[in-house]
Amino acid sequence: MNKKALDAVIRTEVSKPSLSAIRHSGKVPGILYARTIAPIPVAVLENAINPFVFTSEAHIINVKLDNQQEYDCILKDVQFDPVTDRILHFDLQGLVSGEKIEVEVPVLFTGIPAGVRDGGLLQQFHHKVTVKCVPADIPEHIELDILDLKIGQAIHASDIKIAGVELQHSDDTVIVQVSHPKGTAETEATGSDAITEPEVIAKGKEKTTEE
Repeated sequence: MNKKALDAVIRTEVSKPSLSAIRHSGKVPGILYARTIAPIPVAVLENAINPFVFTSEAHIINVKLDNQQEYDCILKDVQFDPVTDRILHFDLQGLVSGEKIEVEVPVLFTGIPAGVRDGGLLQQFHHKVTVKCVPADIPEHIELDILDLKIGQAIHASDIKIAGVELQHSDDTVIVQVSHPKGTAETEATGSDAITEPEVIAKGKEKTTEE
């Protein structure tokens, strides 16, 4: 996977007023932690952290601190302003070479399913999945070819096989499916995440009833 650099400064103050001052200066506060070090409060430029957050790829981030230390990390958590969606805070988890880590990886769907062309509805239940692997095996994304999916068919977590990568979802978790059109017998998603409201991406040629 790609490694990209991120410059950061160590924060010497962690009070609420200091956090507000950091944000007003165009920076975002965060914390860098790892099993081998004590947590390090940091701050980075907002326009520098944005590409790591608003992306369809996973990255290893090479954090370069102003004390000349460097750490390879992944972006573990991000807090957003509920009104503006600007980043308020972020967590970086340091990586240890050869040690497995859990990380979220984007899922990319390719192709227009046969079932959609026949009038079905495409439902994407997961745009990201959690995987466990060593840093060197972290995929930038997981690409799923959904071209041959027919009405009533789905791709489950058990269908995703990547060497060296373990999906942290139950085998029957539905990642994506083509459901029956409204007004016909519908095939319900199965699995631990089936109750999640999916995103309806496309619909076929049959008319649907407005809700």
